[in-house]
Amino acid sequence: ENRPIPEPGPNEVLLRMHSVGICGSDVHYWQHGRIGDFVVKDPMVLGHEASGTVVKVGSGVTHLKPGDRVAIEPGVPREMDEFCKSGRYNLSPTIFFCATPPDDGNLCRYYKHSASYCYKLPDNVTFEEGALIEPLSVGIHACKRAGVTLGSKVFVSGSGPIGLVNVIVAKMMGAAVVVVTDLSASRLQKAKEVGADFTIQVKNETPQEVASKVESVLGCMPEITVECTGVQACIQAGIYATRSGGTLVLVGLGPEMVTVPIVNAAVREVDIRGIFRYCNTWPVAIALLASKRINIKPLVTHRFPLEKALEAFETTKRGEGVKVMLKCDPTDQSP
Repeated sequence: ENRPIPEPGPNEVLLRMHSVGICGSDVHYWQHGRIGDFVVKDPMVLGHEASGTVVKVGSGVTHLKPGDRVAIEPGVPREMDEFCKSGRYNLSPTIFFCATPPDDGNLCRYYKHSASYCYKLPDNVTFEEGALIEPLSVGIHACKRAGVTLGSKVFVSGSGPIGLVNVIVAKMMGAAVVVVTDLSASRLQKAKEVGADFTIQVKNETPQEVASKVESVLGCMPEITVECTGVQACIQAGIYATRSGGTLVLVGLGPEMVTVPIVNAAVREVDIRGIFRYCNTWPVAIALLASKRINIKPLVTHRFPLEKALEAFETTKRGEGVKVMLKCDPTDQSP
């Protein structure tokens, strides 16, 4: 609250923040102070799923003006390296990323950001939808990496926010059937609401038994598995479940070292791919939202004003609902 309002540089914009979603990584930094090699060493502002209103533009900015409503892509390359040149700027080792140490996030009243990574929202796309483009982008990037196409049979492991956006995007990209697994019945119900064809509540089954259940409900093994938990047993189930010659995309992040049936994957030519965030997804997401081809509004289950941020984080930590959204603009009276 007491930080000075930043002044935008020539290619930056100053934003009055509106909606900021809480991500599992935000909670992890808050609770544990690190994710892998990213360690919190100084006080850090959280938040990277965000939208806001432009209040000031830098001298070199021509595509935005004060009053524009924008969605913010949190990853901004610092240099034009080989990854940027090939269009995979998310892999640039020096990339700036909101709320990844030591870079501050945007859970605040005012925030400045690269204008090139702020995308104007059409009038029929809400601030909340704009903030949800960040998790939605993970689904777009994962399903592209997986090669989802017309008629694909897809297994999504995990029904948290990222699992749900993968269900939405897979169906949008032409998947004929999507099956989702999770421990939680309520989360599986949400998966049904957003388009899953089948759900399987996992209890004490072995990875092989989970794979067998997936095959049973689909009537065949899926060509594509999108693993959104990072849990070792789930990764194992993903390998066993995927059809020979198919693709397993690892989205969820768990322990650094996991034991997996790699020979099973190798001899059946199951391609194992990772993803790191996303790239080139905001224009696609905005087009889908503006055309009403997808509906991500049901993902938001809780809303808090910025003054109740701690309560919002506690709610997310307890695993209540799906997506918790913070409202940073006290003048906003929308429901």
